[in-house]
Amino acid sequence: MAKKSKKYIEAAKLVDRSVAYSVEEAIELVKKTNFAKFDATVEVAFRLGVDPKKADQQIRGAVVLPHGTGKTQRVLVFAKGEKAKEAEAAGADFVGDADYINKIQQGWFEFDVIVATPDMMGEVGKLGRVLGPKGLMPNPKTGTVTFDVTKAVNEIKAGKVEYRVDRQSNIHVPIGKVSFENSKLVENFATIYDTMLKVKPAAAKGTYIKNLAVTSTMGPGVKVDPSTFAIKN
Repeated sequence: MAKKSKKYIEAAKLVDRSVAYSVEEAIELVKKTNFAKFDATVEVAFRLGVDPKKADQQIRGAVVLPHGTGKTQRVLVFAKGEKAKEAEAAGADFVGDADYINKIQQGWFEFDVIVATPDMMGEVGKLGRVLGPKGLMPNPKTGTVTFDVTKAVNEIKAGKVEYRVDRQSNIHVPIGKVSFENSKLVENFATIYDTMLKVKPAAAKGTYIKNLAVTSTMGPGVKVDPSTFAIKN
């Protein structure tokens, strides 16, 4: 395990690990314990009572955060003809077909999200080996395989985030930057929290949200008590 830095150890002293805080208190603590010299990302982490090995308990999707993430996503759209023109008009950073497939095969990755029209997926599928491990493969569940390229590009630019349960039943989602006003981080948190409740698989048994925490890029995790939050919403 990596040795913790002096700054991290000092920051961690401000957090009582035996306490689950209200979301407002947790976000305040995340800001206090942030010692990064850059505008760190604030992230929420869920530990869920699901078995991701079972098809009916896999959780994946996307949601638009009301205040975005503080990062402008570079969007690549695979489309032809009118749909390509539509993507350009919507503000996609890169639009094309075979030319961009070749570029990616040669190691080009100057983008953050890929959108593809369904008729392009046969070609885009050839990039599965390189896009899959990076989590960049377009997927209908996250709204990135669609003929409505205008909506897809607009949502991504407005602050759409993807979420996906990992093998350890965890989901990590960015909810903004430490420079955000606390109220905006709380509202973004509320959006992703409500989304997690809505996508609870019917097959999931027992406690659904087992652990909930917020953290900054380099700072310690701060536990959140979901019950204090649920009462307010």
